Amino acid sequence: MRPVAGGRGLARAAAGLLLGLVVGVAAVAVHPWWWGLLLAVAASSATLLALPRGVARVTYAVAWAIVVALAATPRPTGGYAIAGDVAGYVMIAWAVLMVVVATATVSRAASGAGGAHPGE
Repeated sequence: MRPVAGGRGLARAAAGLLLGLVVGVAAVAVHPWWWGLLLAVAASSATLLALPRGVARVTYAVAWAIVVALAATPRPTGGYAIAGDVAGYVMIAWAVLMVVVATATVSRAASGAGGAHPGE
């Protein structure tokens, strides 16, 4: 991945971060219902795939995963926003999967050093 240089890359990173936080909070809010879990997974995945490859997609997935991780940690007063049930485990697994997909789909051109790869 290229370093985020200039205003354009920084704006994409900020947009991905903000979008990940908003969609992540919405996904956590509706995941306890079966239809909400399906909506959370579908909307989060569609947003991830709609974003351009690179910094926007990675920051979106990381922000979404951070929201899920924070919601799965115990509160000082007791309780969790994401419980240890099937829906909760699906959300946690989906957060990991989204980060893996976002990092795996970073374009090859962005990760290259600009030269030819050996053996090509």
